[in-house]
Amino acid sequence: MAGSVTGIERCLAEVLAGVVGVGRVPSHSHFFNDLGADSLVMAQFCARVRKREDLPAVSMKDIYRYPTIRSLAVALLDAAPAPVPSPNALVKPPAPAPAQAPAPAPVTPTPAGARAPAGGRAPAGGRAGAGGRAGAVTVRYVSCGVLQCLFFLGYCLLSAFAAAAGYAWICAGSGLFDLYLRSVLCAGGGFLGLCAFPIVAKWTLIGRWRAGGFPLWGMEYLRFWVVKTLIRTSPLRLFVGSPLYVFYLRALGARIGAGVTILTRTSPVCADLLTVGDGTVIRKDVLLSCYRAHGGLIQTGRVTLGSRVLVSEHTVLDIGTEMGDGAQLGHASCLHGGQVVPAGERWHGSPAQPAGVDCARVGPADCPTRKRAAYGVLQLLSLLVVWLPLTMGAASVLLARVPLLHPLVDPRPVAGPAFFADALIISLALFGGSTLAGLLVLGTVPRVLNRAVKPGRVYPLYGFHYGIQRVIALMTNRKFFTTLFGDSSSIVHYLRYLGYDLSRIEQTGSNFGTEVQHDNPYLSSVGTGTMIADGLSLMNADFSSTSFRLSRASVGPRNFLGNRVAYPSQGKTGDNCLLATKVMVPTDGPVREGVGLLGSPSFEIPRTVLRDNRFSHLQTGDELRRRLAAKNRHNAATAGLYLLARWGHLFVITLVTMGAAGLYPWLGAPAIALATVLTFTYTVVHFALIERASTGFTAQQPLYCSIYEPGFWHHERFWKMASVDYLQVFNGTPFKNVIWRLLGARIGKRVFDDGCFLPERTLVTIGDDSTLNAGTVIQCHSQEDGAFKSDRSVLGSGCTLGVGAFVHYGVTIGDGAVLGPDSFLMKGEEIPPHAQWAGNPAQDMPGGDIPLEDRPEADAARAARAARAARADGT
Repeated sequence: MAGSVTGIERCLAEVLAGVVGVGRVPSHSHFFNDLGADSLVMAQFCARVRKREDLPAVSMKDIYRYPTIRSLAVALLDAAPAPVPSPNALVKPPAPAPAQAPAPAPVTPTPAGARAPAGGRAPAGGRAGAGGRAGAVTVRYVSCGVLQCLFFLGYCLLSAFAAAAGYAWICAGSGLFDLYLRSVLCAGGGFLGLCAFPIVAKWTLIGRWRAGGFPLWGMEYLRFWVVKTLIRTSPLRLFVGSPLYVFYLRALGARIGAGVTILTRTSPVCADLLTVGDGTVIRKDVLLSCYRAHGGLIQTGRVTLGSRVLVSEHTVLDIGTEMGDGAQLGHASCLHGGQVVPAGERWHGSPAQPAGVDCARVGPADCPTRKRAAYGVLQLLSLLVVWLPLTMGAASVLLARVPLLHPLVDPRPVAGPAFFADALIISLALFGGSTLAGLLVLGTVPRVLNRAVKPGRVYPLYGFHYGIQRVIALMTNRKFFTTLFGDSSSIVHYLRYLGYDLSRIEQTGSNFGTEVQHDNPYLSSVGTGTMIADGLSLMNADFSSTSFRLSRASVGPRNFLGNRVAYPSQGKTGDNCLLATKVMVPTDGPVREGVGLLGSPSFEIPRTVLRDNRFSHLQTGDELRRRLAAKNRHNAATAGLYLLARWGHLFVITLVTMGAAGLYPWLGAPAIALATVLTFTYTVVHFALIERASTGFTAQQPLYCSIYEPGFWHHERFWKMASVDYLQVFNGTPFKNVIWRLLGARIGKRVFDDGCFLPERTLVTIGDDSTLNAGTVIQCHSQEDGAFKSDRSVLGSGCTLGVGAFVHYGVTIGDGAVLGPDSFLMKGEEIPPHAQWAGNPAQDMPGGDIPLEDRPEADAARAARAARAARADGT
């Protein structure tokens, strides 16, 4: 390694000159302002530096902290000799456990066919693919898929018999009151049966979960998958945020204290390993499963939350984590495996670190245990006595009394023009009527209900106002309409119709993407000239274990927000900010203006770079008006195609339903099961064909253009036509890989996908035996203001992406590499083979530990390096 500032400086300048294509790089030139580089170029610079044995490794965080060759060289020389303290100050290794319940630990990728020893640690060795070992895993892989398919078919058949018997019994009633009573009994029995089935299956197939690990695709995994599928499809998930949901988790084995509020929809599969103390709050969009997939294994581990703990939104709790009494975890944060938050401390970041920012912003209210119990009982009774019977009874009456719907239940020959004409009329009436009625309801009912809740007022949980707020949030977050209107000029009118305050609109044609959610649309504000990519979540509601309060969440003017941004009502950002993908919006300190923010915890970066100004001339004057008009015409055609594709899907499902009615007198309940299987199979084929047709049945190519160019408009059309909701059913099965290949992705053998999302399938390559956890995203595009960029991303064989990890475009991940949970791997990064990276933004973390520079004891050293680097630059 070069041993002096001059030596390091000379080597760094040589590498950077090669990357940016210039003869010489002055040591005081700013990477972004003077050289015109962007994060993609600097990621390539970091990758080349890491390959040099004479230079210390450089991360993207270093680049932004020390944006000149001189300051970077000084900082690297100062940091190089720093010893790593032991033991780890922040990460407490999991405590030793009894032999039958080993604690989770970091593992190396598992060789195919090898069974993990106690504790889930895989034996050392090469990755899958060697001769008979790979063959044995392939046999298990195929056998598991066959058994999963048989389970699905059996479940469909069992459900069909139950539905047929219930419907026949209800129809046998005489008189309105008798029909109602039968509907109540049938609906109640069916609902309670569906709720009890996952609980019975869990205790029968698994018993009590223990910390440890087992290989994928074996019989142990099959039992795990069956239980996970049943738990996450239980109708009790509809009661998230209710005491009934807490009761459900307790029945699954979770140790949950009194006065606990759980708002996340991610059900902990290994519930026995979850411990939650009294008065704890777990807010929405928290990934908390008590298991993870890692290197060919399913690892299970404990998650322990003490009393009065607050876990904020959009966080990840890995296995083997713990929070003491009164501890807090901020939004957009993550606890990595083995991390412990001491009692009373407030942490945030990914991986989390002490912060001192108070996330508990609402005072307590009177919410006794009897009120919680009464709320749960009323919910259950209203469902069983009112909503389900009325729904079933109304459906029976409509099918019997409305001539238009008679073909859905009356046996008739499955042939002839009349058969198809009836299906056409019914599907058009259902699709058009439900769409128009949905729009009408969204613009009226929530607006009337909103008059009952006032911003800034503290309301008790589980009362009238809490119920009103839940109904408003449920009704106004409809994905169908945001997908229909998003990525077009129509989205601003739709959001205003919902209740958003959008100030004076500067129409760009891409003000919002297709994914935006909120707690309350009437308290959501976005400033003039702001553009927002997909995944914005406006956090209008704050919760304690006994109360909630609504507040206005306001995004300033002339901002740009990247993907997956959770914006709290206390966000400290103002005008002209860039909020990068997965950034943790600061809630303390001064209001940030005219800067970019990246990472969790966030730090400042340039608001824009010279490269992205290339298309500025297209965003003003007559040129903008001409191109925006052309974009609007293209987007309108896309919206029409979207509606046509959805109606076409409903038309075929109507045909299948009518066919099942025709076969029912001869086949009975199996006709219903057959219709279910055919509907599901057709759904996959239909949306695959629609998606591939939207790109002309050709693979997408890397792109760099303005949002006012046809190339981007075609990409928007692809996003809108590419429906992936049905893919969730295939999580954890070999069929998920088949569908990804059908959609154009290059997927290797025996890849385990527990819930990954690939927005651009044809730009992704994933090697054999890779492991993709729930909530992971491999996104091969980026948009900043008016510029759009896309490129390929390649994952080698045996890679592992942690829960909630986000991989950007132009990325290369080597064989056997590991990306930690909730990490953000920036565009253009290269992870060497078998390396372990984590963090937001991700960087090398040997052994999975938190790097020295992110530990509190390094604060003084970091400040000294920054001061010395500033002196070196003469600033």
